Amino acid sequence: MAQSIYITSTEGLSGKSTIVLGVIDALTRSIPRVGVFRSIARSTEERDYVLEMLLDHVGVDLTYEECVGVTYDDVRRDADAALSRIVERFKAVEAKCDAVVIVGSDFTDVGTTSELGYNARIAANLGAPVLVVLNGRASQGDRLGVSDARTPDQLGQLTELALAEITHQRAELFAVITNRADPQRLTEINAAVRAVVSDAPAVDGHREAPVGVWAIPEDLFLVAPAVRDIMLTLDGRLLSGDEALLTREVVDVVIAGMALNNVLPRLAEGAIVVVPADRTEVLLGLLLANSSGTFPSIAGIILNGPFPLPEVVQELMAGLDSSLPIIQTDLDTYDTAVRVMGTRGRLAAGSQRRFDTAVAMFEQHVDTEELARALGLAHSTVVTPLMFEYQLLERARHARRHIVLPEGGDDRVLKAAATVLARGIADLTILGEEADVRGRAVELGLDLQAARVLSPFDPETVDLFAREYAELRRHKGVTYEQAADTVTDVSYFGTMMVHLGLADGMVSGAAHTTAHTIRPAFEIIKTRPGVSVVSSVFLMALADRVLVYGDCAVIPDPNAEQLADIAVSSASTATQFGIDPRVAMLSYSTGESGSGADVDKVRSATAIVRERAPELPVEGPIQYDAAADAAVAKAKMPDSQVAGRATVFVFPDLNTGNNTYKAVQRSAGAVAMGPVLQGLNKPINDLSRGALVDDIVNTIAITAIQAQGASA
Repeated sequence: MAQSIYITSTEGLSGKSTIVLGVIDALTRSIPRVGVFRSIARSTEERDYVLEMLLDHVGVDLTYEECVGVTYDDVRRDADAALSRIVERFKAVEAKCDAVVIVGSDFTDVGTTSELGYNARIAANLGAPVLVVLNGRASQGDRLGVSDARTPDQLGQLTELALAEITHQRAELFAVITNRADPQRLTEINAAVRAVVSDAPAVDGHREAPVGVWAIPEDLFLVAPAVRDIMLTLDGRLLSGDEALLTREVVDVVIAGMALNNVLPRLAEGAIVVVPADRTEVLLGLLLANSSGTFPSIAGIILNGPFPLPEVVQELMAGLDSSLPIIQTDLDTYDTAVRVMGTRGRLAAGSQRRFDTAVAMFEQHVDTEELARALGLAHSTVVTPLMFEYQLLERARHARRHIVLPEGGDDRVLKAAATVLARGIADLTILGEEADVRGRAVELGLDLQAARVLSPFDPETVDLFAREYAELRRHKGVTYEQAADTVTDVSYFGTMMVHLGLADGMVSGAAHTTAHTIRPAFEIIKTRPGVSVVSSVFLMALADRVLVYGDCAVIPDPNAEQLADIAVSSASTATQFGIDPRVAMLSYSTGESGSGADVDKVRSATAIVRERAPELPVEGPIQYDAAADAAVAKAKMPDSQVAGRATVFVFPDLNTGNNTYKAVQRSAGAVAMGPVLQGLNKPINDLSRGALVDDIVNTIAITAIQAQGASA
C-alpha cells in the first residue's frame, strides 16, 4: 500500500501549494511513482490550476479527473457521503502509486463544522498523517496592502488550535510548517511551534518519529501576481506586446492619473501602470521611458476605460516595436485599481520562476531527508527519469562548478540559467552584451542577478584570448589579428574561458550547429591522455533504469581502435553518473554465430577493450536483445556477465546508434539526455537546436558533474 501524507492549512491564502510542491519534489527524488490527490475541488466546471500544476510535475500517468475527490457543493449537500466518495476515489489513485500527496481544501467554508476539522477527518479515514501549514501573516488583505507578520507566540497559539482539531478527529500529526514567516524570527517561530507539538499526545499513545517543525520565510515573487493574473482579473485583453512576458511578476502598481512628468518619477521596477485609455500622451511616454534604459523596467500597462485607441496612435506604437504587454479593459479607474490590488499570485503550471523559487526555498528551509525518513519511505532500486534528473541536480549542487553559456540571446538559455541559479546547480557566465541580456531577463521576469554577463567583444578579454589562441595555433600560421577576430565568436570565446580556467565547462548549441560548438574544443581543449577520439553518449532514462548509448552523434564509422575507445570512454562516463558499467559491443550477430567485416570489427574492438580495461565487464559481438533481455541472454549466452544485464550499449556506427536512440526515445517514451561529449580534457557539451528549457538545465548539470570529475 502506498504511503500517503495529507497537507492542509489552518486558513486560506497560506501558500499551501508551495508546500505541496516542495513535498512532491522531495519525494520524487527517491520514490518512482509519486501521485497527487485533491480531496475537495472548487468545481467540476472550472479546472483546479493547483492540481494541474502538480500533475504536470509528478511522474505518474494519472488523469486530472482521477485525482479529484469531490467538490465543495458535494460536501455541503452531504458531508458523510462526500467523505465516502473521497475514500473510494483516493483508493483508486493509491493503487497506482508508491506514495500519494493529498492536497486539502482551500477554506471556502465547506460546511457547518470547522474546515480544518473536516480535512483532519478525511486524513484519518485515508490513513494519512497530517502536515499542517500555518500562515505566518496575520491578515489576508490585498496583495499590495500591509500584512503584519505573526509573532512566535501567536503561531504557537495557532498550532494549539490546529492540534485540537486534528486530535479530535483522531488524525495523526506528521509535521507543522509555518509558511510566509517573518524571515528575522524563523528560529523563534520554530521553537514556539515545537514547544506545542512536543507536548501533544499521539492518537495511539505513541509516536514513531518526532513531529517535524520548519518555517519558510515569505518571498515577494511567490505572492506577487503575474501580468496574466491581473489581465484575467480585469477580464482584459492583450492589445499589444509579447505574450511570453505575461508571466512576469507585478510587485507594484502606479495609477497614472496625472501628467507624464509626474508619472515618470513614480515608476518602479516590476510595476504595472494603469493609464486612462484617453491619455495617449502618457501611454506613448511610458513606452519611450521603458525602452530608453534610463527608467525602471515596468511589467506592463493597463489601458482602462471604453475608449478605443486612435489609429494614428496605434500606427505610432507599431513603429516603436515594443514588447511591453499592454492590456485593455473597459473598467473605470477605481474598479481597475481595486481589482488589480486584490489580485494575488498563484503557483500555476508555466510559472517557472515561481516554481524554481518555491522548490529552492523548500529545499533550503525543510530537511527533506528527515521528511522522507519520517514517512517511512525507503530508497527504491528503480530509477525513473525524474529520479535520475534529481540525482543529477543533487550531484551538481554538491560541488558547484562554473559553466559558461555562450548563447545569451536565446530565451530558452536565459530561462534555463534562471532555474540553474535558483536551484543552486552551478555558477554561470552568460555571453552577450550586458544591457541586452539583463534587459531581456527582466522582461521575461527572470532573476539572473547571480550570473556574470560578459561581452565576447570585451577588449581586455579578447586580447588575452587572442594571444593564447595565436600561440596554440601558431603551427597553423595563425596571427594575432586572425586570432583576435576568431575568439570573438561565442563558441571560441566560451571554449577559451574553459581552456584558461575561467569556467569549468561550456554548454552551447541551442542556436548553433554541433560542428560550430565542438570544433573549437577539438582545436583548443583536445583529448585526454590515452584517448584517441572525442565521442558521445546519450543517457537514456527508461521507465525504471538509466542506460548509456554510445556513440550516437560524433563518429560516423569508427574503426576497431576507435570503437574500443568509445567503449572505454562510455564506461567511464557511466561510472561518473552512478551507473555500474556492463558493456555490450553491439552487432547483428551474437558470439561466434556470425562473420563478416562488420562483425569482425566489433570482435576486434571487444578484444582491445579487454586488453585495455581487463576489470571492465564487456561482451561482444552481441545483439541488442541478448544484451538487454535476460530471457534471450539465457538462451544465447547463459554464462555471460553482461548478456541480459548490459548498461552500456556501444553501437558499431553512427547510423545504427543515432536511429536506435531516437527509436527508443519515441517508441518507449525514454528521456534522452545528451549528446554528452566524452574524451575531452575539459567538458564541452552540445545542445540540440530544438532543446527545451529542461534539456538545457539537465545538460548544465551533466557538464558540472563532468567538471567535478575533471578536477578530482
